[in-house]
Amino acid sequence: MSRILVVEDDPAILRGLADNLRFESHEVLTAGDGEAGYRLIRERNPDLVILDVMLPGLNGFELCRKVRGEGCTTPILMLTAKSQEDDRVLGLDFGADDYVTK
Repeated sequence: MSRILVVEDDPAILRGLADNLRFESHEVLTAGDGEAGYRLIRERNPDLVILDVMLPGLNGFELCRKVRGEGCTTPILMLTAKSQEDDRVLGLDFGADDYVTK
């Protein structure tokens, strides 16, 4: 069983992702903003982070860059509505392992 952290500020999307991942027998941690996501990455060491870009406070790009700068190698999947090529390039440049648009 993998421990997956979902960082998403939309409650409906967060609940849907978490429910589906739990159905597949994963342990799921959730955070509604970037700061809470950062704390969970540091404290709970997830196996995967699913990260929205548009988050209150610390956004997904900043969070990704911050944890990569600290040496975190946990795979990060950015799942976002921001589908412009510049956004995809930025996410990957900041250290995301993949960038998927909703």
